[in-house]
Amino acid sequence: MSAMQEQRGTPLTRAESAPHSTARRRATLVWVVLAASVLIDQVTKWWALRDLEPGVTHPFIDGLLSLRLIRNPGAAFSMLDGMTYVVTAIAVGIVIRILHLAHTRLLSRGYAWILGLVAGGAIGNLLDRFLREPGVGRGHVVDFIDYGGMFVGNVADIVIVLAAAAFAAYALRGIRLDGTRES
Repeated sequence: MSAMQEQRGTPLTRAESAPHSTARRRATLVWVVLAASVLIDQVTKWWALRDLEPGVTHPFIDGLLSLRLIRNPGAAFSMLDGMTYVVTAIAVGIVIRILHLAHTRLLSRGYAWILGLVAGGAIGNLLDRFLREPGVGRGHVVDFIDYGGMFVGNVADIVIVLAAAAFAAYALRGIRLDGTRES
């Protein structure tokens, strides 16, 4: 008997180890998508802070999109303005839950992308909450993409919205986190 076969719980064939390697690959994909999302978000915020003057509107696509730097103390659409600690705590909880799911139940490549995008977007804005003025846990998020005067957001927000749309599409198709379909 080989040394590998002597160890308890060690798969005897590649087929038996496939779900574990698939789960590991999916968890890695979550981390890669998360890291790329955070990097792109933070680089664009750095650019906006460097090149845009606060409050000054720079038309990009006339009437639809413009660039306008603001600091957002609240959540989406500047809601919960005075509850920054609550918004921060909720975002931290969401990221922890996503990373737990990524390492325990995830076998779907699509959901790996979705979870990586949500976590990356949340972390992009959490970095602002923890590292920007006026202080730790209540920092203002850097927003600079003005959607026709309706609201101003950032790349992290775009990433979260794209993930939510993909999640809705998967849910409507009955696809579970493990990649199986509801009957």
